[in-house]
Amino acid sequence: MNQATHIDAIEPKLFRQLLGCFPTGVAIITTHTADGRPVGLTCNSFSSVSLEPPLVLFSLRKASSLLGTFVEAGTFAINILSQSQDALSGRFASSKIADKFEGVAWRPGALGTPLIDDCLASFECSVHARHEAGDHEVFIGEVKHMTTGSADHALVFYKGAYMMLAESLRKLVLEGQLGTADIDEAYRSLYGTLLRLACDRASEAEVDAIEAAADEIEQHQGADALPQRIEAMARFFSSIALAGHNEALRLMAQTMTAVLRERMTHVIPAHPRPDVFPLRRKVVRCLRVRDAEGAVGALDELIKTLRSNGVQQASR
Repeated sequence: MNQATHIDAIEPKLFRQLLGCFPTGVAIITTHTADGRPVGLTCNSFSSVSLEPPLVLFSLRKASSLLGTFVEAGTFAINILSQSQDALSGRFASSKIADKFEGVAWRPGALGTPLIDDCLASFECSVHARHEAGDHEVFIGEVKHMTTGSADHALVFYKGAYMMLAESLRKLVLEGQLGTADIDEAYRSLYGTLLRLACDRASEAEVDAIEAAADEIEQHQGADALPQRIEAMARFFSSIALAGHNEALRLMAQTMTAVLRERMTHVIPAHPRPDVFPLRRKVVRCLRVRDAEGAVGALDELIKTLRSNGVQQASR
């Protein structure tokens, strides 16, 4: 006679702790009330479901005060947070803040759902299906529109805390262990290769994106516009990486973008530099006519000009 196997009951606290061993991205799920007021909450239960059709899901506690709103709205948006948006994550997770959107920059998307500015990506969805699952309700959404945003690293939740993917790299930058000469050499090698690839592979729309980033840099030249200038510069280089159509090099470029951000924010402040505007424009012009050597030469000239003038300013 077989003896019954004893199975211990799942202890909720340990269950939550062990689930935290799996790192997850962080998103803010948004929708609007019947009278058009934006609402949202922080969520790390977002997941992809299907490519054809494009389906994603998130789960919402049945006890959530927003459950009825999401059910009635029939649409929602998933806003993927960057590592610089950890404060937003905390804001939308707090039960003590009545109006989560107060002071938050956002815009209505094509479906009218709130899209939060400067996220890594946003997906606007219509509700495809909804299922009860224990103490949660699972919403499956069909993606109708999507947008890309910041080139920053993702905000990651791990073992009950936020984990910065580039934290070790940031430490090296702040401690001065990455020298300017080494960084410049890395930029020349990496982005020189990406520019050559982009001359062969980039679409006109991708070159347009590079030019738009150059435009944005020129628009943010005020003394109080440093954050916007840094984002525009990061977008300029990340757009070049995308145009090269090489996933391995694009991942390397993300690391270099993290270096750029940290140096410009904490080590070498990015002062307005209208003298280098023509050099970025030259990079774009050469890409348009598929002149790889011209584009690489313009990049090299850009780096040299930035460094030579930086040395002069530091010696004054």
